[in-house]
Amino acid sequence: MGKNVRIKAWEEFKKLAIKKKPKSIVYIIAQSIPAKNLTGLKLILPVGSTQYIFIDCAKGNKLRKTRIPILTDEKGNRFIEDNDVKSFLMTQLGREDLQIFSYWTI
Repeated sequence: MGKNVRIKAWEEFKKLAIKKKPKSIVYIIAQSIPAKNLTGLKLILPVGSTQYIFIDCAKGNKLRKTRIPILTDEKGNRFIEDNDVKSFLMTQLGREDLQIFSYWTI
C-alpha cells in the first residue's frame, strides 16, 4: 500500500516535481457550497507508490501560495480556470512533456 505525503510549501513541491520528473500531475479544484466561497486547489504528484500532495487556498482574488487568479462570474460564483492551472504548472516546472490531468477527467 502506498503512502501520502503532504507538502506545505509551493517551492518544496516544485523542487520535488523537478527532481522526480513524474510523467503526470493531477489537480483538483475544490469548490465549496455555495460556489461564492471557493476553497482552493489540490495538486497530486505520483512518484512510485507515494503521492505528494500540495494544497493551496483562496486569499482575495488569488490562491495564497501559487498566486493563480480566482475569477468571478456574473452571478458572483468564484472559480479557477483549468487552463490557468495547467499554464502555471507548465511554466513553473519547465516541462513540455508533463501530462496534467484534472481529477474529474481521469
